[in-house]
Amino acid sequence: MTGTVSDSKGEPIVGANVSVKGTTTGTYTDIDGGFMIEASNKATLVVSFLGYASTEVPVGNQTTLKIVLQDNDKVLSEVVVVGYGTQKKESLTGSLQTIKSDKLVDITTPNAANLLSGKAPGVFVAPGSGQPGSEAAIVIRGKSTVNGSTAPLWVIDGVIVGSDAGALNPADIESVTILKDAASTAIYGSQGANGVILVTTKKAKIQKMTMTASAKVGFSKLNNGNLKVMNGAELYDYYKSFTNAEDISFPRWNSDLRNSNFNWWDLATHTGVAQDYNMSLSGGDEKLRSYFSLGVYDETGAVKGYDYTRYNFRLKTDYKPYEWLTIKPSISGSKNNIKDRQYSVTAMYSNMPWDNPYDSKGKIVGNYSDTWVNSNSTNYLYDLQWDYGKSTDYEFMGNFDFDVKITDWLTFSSVNNIKWTGSTYNYYTDPRSSSGEGVNGRLYEYQSNMERRYTNQLIRFNKSFGKHSVNALAAYEFNDYWGKNISATGTGFVPGFEVLDVTAKPEAVGGNISEWAVQSYLFNANYSYDEKYLAQVSFRRDGASNFGDNAKYGNFFSISGGWNVHREEWFSADWVNALKLRASYGSVGSRPGDLYPQYDLYSVSSSYNEIPGALISQIGNKDLTWEKTYTTGIGLDATFFNRVYLTLDLYNKNTSNLLYRVPVSGLTGVTGIWRNVGELNNKGIELTLGGDIIKNKNWNWNVTLNLGTNSNEIKQLYGDKAQMIISDGSGIAGTADKLLRPGLDSDSFYLREWAGVNPENGAPQWYKTVTDANGNKTREVTSKYAEADQVVCGASTPDFFGAISTSLKYKSFDLNANFGYSVGGKIYNYSRSEYDSDGAYTDRNQMKLMDDWSRWTKPGDIATHPAASYNNSSNSNKVSSRFLENGDFFKLRSLTLGYNWTLPQFSISNLRAFVSGENLFCITKYSGVDPEIPASGSSVIGTAGPSVYPSVRKIMFGINVTF
Repeated sequence: MTGTVSDSKGEPIVGANVSVKGTTTGTYTDIDGGFMIEASNKATLVVSFLGYASTEVPVGNQTTLKIVLQDNDKVLSEVVVVGYGTQKKESLTGSLQTIKSDKLVDITTPNAANLLSGKAPGVFVAPGSGQPGSEAAIVIRGKSTVNGSTAPLWVIDGVIVGSDAGALNPADIESVTILKDAASTAIYGSQGANGVILVTTKKAKIQKMTMTASAKVGFSKLNNGNLKVMNGAELYDYYKSFTNAEDISFPRWNSDLRNSNFNWWDLATHTGVAQDYNMSLSGGDEKLRSYFSLGVYDETGAVKGYDYTRYNFRLKTDYKPYEWLTIKPSISGSKNNIKDRQYSVTAMYSNMPWDNPYDSKGKIVGNYSDTWVNSNSTNYLYDLQWDYGKSTDYEFMGNFDFDVKITDWLTFSSVNNIKWTGSTYNYYTDPRSSSGEGVNGRLYEYQSNMERRYTNQLIRFNKSFGKHSVNALAAYEFNDYWGKNISATGTGFVPGFEVLDVTAKPEAVGGNISEWAVQSYLFNANYSYDEKYLAQVSFRRDGASNFGDNAKYGNFFSISGGWNVHREEWFSADWVNALKLRASYGSVGSRPGDLYPQYDLYSVSSSYNEIPGALISQIGNKDLTWEKTYTTGIGLDATFFNRVYLTLDLYNKNTSNLLYRVPVSGLTGVTGIWRNVGELNNKGIELTLGGDIIKNKNWNWNVTLNLGTNSNEIKQLYGDKAQMIISDGSGIAGTADKLLRPGLDSDSFYLREWAGVNPENGAPQWYKTVTDANGNKTREVTSKYAEADQVVCGASTPDFFGAISTSLKYKSFDLNANFGYSVGGKIYNYSRSEYDSDGAYTDRNQMKLMDDWSRWTKPGDIATHPAASYNNSSNSNKVSSRFLENGDFFKLRSLTLGYNWTLPQFSISNLRAFVSGENLFCITKYSGVDPEIPASGSSVIGTAGPSVYPSVRKIMFGINVTF
């Protein structure tokens, strides 16, 4: 039989699911909303599509059907994943953002965190670098800590997996829900202070067996932003401009250097290749259904010598042997391989164009060559002929979950998971290399194993009576961690061998075991009256192994409410489809980063003259207590004219008992102790506004804007400390400090303030504070760096940030674009201390001046840069606000053009071909590589070092097919 599916306006619905009830027979509608299916006259067709109410149509004697699906507004009907369950979006009282898989496919990456950039207001994502496999860092609603991790909690299919998504294949993701306020996160207690990211992976539906396959292949090039280094002629002219050029005395100093122009950037870079292949099988009936997927991701870095490959699989099954029992086993695994003979990123910027790594015969020059201007430098290509690293990582997760339906309104659910990871890393240092010749070669090997267990035993209550509806749960949860690593180094071996057994001498061994555990009791209840008035309450009690007996358990709670104004009888605004007000208050917490801060510890790994001994290594704090964050939030959700939607949230987060490892005198061998040091406040606004600008039979144009703003302030420091200084350890030219002091942003830079260039003599200037006899303080200019004092010079926190996304569809064509932006916030561009050094560093290349920069050359010049001199000792390149720059940017993150076919004659329900571009442009005045500084160790940083691996611009070609 045949038929068509359309909406209430008569517009065809493309891709609607049409299936025969109680069987696995099914199909999808084509571009005209048409379908063809085999069904008996006693059968019933089930027709469904996202955003519309599903309908059942008896076939009877009909051979042609015209089926109309009624609008079922997304705000009202959508079911979203929340903590420990699901809930209708209309009944939510908390602040969260759900992102479907089709909104996550615009970025080509093996790391799930990278997909979230710009996808939700108030969620700041510092992207991974351009190196294949690099991981992003995420901050949700500002930093709730001053020293700990800002990483949110990741929960995959109901299993708490930690502070990252591990080896999760992005192609397996069905949806991501980001929990942000107390009403959403308090149920996760001490693990929810930085927000929670819930991932739901794809699973089989009750349908005939469906196969999907996708392939993406593309190319990547490095993007070095505004950081351009000099060529040979430019560097020579720069040296000639030195005020003391007559003092330049190295042997090769002559005008021939203008023609000596080796390009270290071109040497190290090439066109990288990225490939991403995935396939899945899914289907089944009401009793047994399964989902199986395979994935391969392979990428060669745009910096030569780095290859990343990952293999993934996932198998999920739902087995329902009885009406009251559903068994849900699953297993997933991955293998990562990295081959690392990567060319030097630092050398791309720092090595002089006058120095060639090859001699006149094309052979590699050795280290410390007298043919180089910088004869004290190593030629990294020399060691790279032989030296290399490689690593292999395995990850496996297995679940045995089951649900027992006790009554229609009472269900017992059990989630039981074990996760294991194993890693090996080897580094080979050849006896012929400069770093290995002194010991006749070195072999290093590292191995680690981690096991994490998780179990949750939960009872659910879900019952409606009259206009009342109650949804509640109570659970016990336990998860623990065990990790062990060992390392060994041996020296002296015949070149070409790479196992420790061939070494002549053991050089070093190491190893450790780490363990922790958390157990929890939790409760959550949701109440709804007539779907108008909503209430929620939750409570959680956590016990953690890294607190002393005085504070081993912490209690966390939330209470929230909502009002669906549009359901009131007196509400008569027809153009308002939905209007809801929300309010919440609650608490979450954090634990210290160290495992055993409550104990006095001794190190027994020390020795003297090969005699083992014990040294005190830690002073414990038995009274150390939980870092707690109390959040108040209000929000509004609205939909207008069936095409415009708005979400607005305001929040105020107060964090007390901030955990910090306070530095102490090292006389006893202990350099720090964990303490609760103060209080911190974050408050902000989040906005999502979007709509369908055009919506008809052939055209659909949607635009969405999201914006987040967060202000951060230290409220109080405990004890006798009025302030605390945190160093970022930038590099050889000094450290950019940050200051913790009540009234300041916790990311405030504490620097000497740059006063510009003296127009008379070109000398650098800073400000100093002068106190007169009456105690009055004024700021005066000084040319002596030592006289300048440190002051607060702004913070790295942006004023606001967000994204703009647009989707345009015309018949079978689709065009999608995603833009990101950030306004306000400072970046300390440390790289300028070395590459914009005014002649202080003569052993490395220098950067070109930006268009609006100028250098002082004669009296009267108003310049941004002081006079340059050979071996400049004026300290002009030392740490100061001179190198503190605005981090504003607007960039096109992705642009995708696709075309869709429906080919039922080939059993293809959908075929899509597309081309996409990533990181296509960035508008910014920041002088460095990228104002979105790559994350460092999964942490957001505000300082750009001298060797930033640039982001890459990708052009990808792909095809998706569903059978």
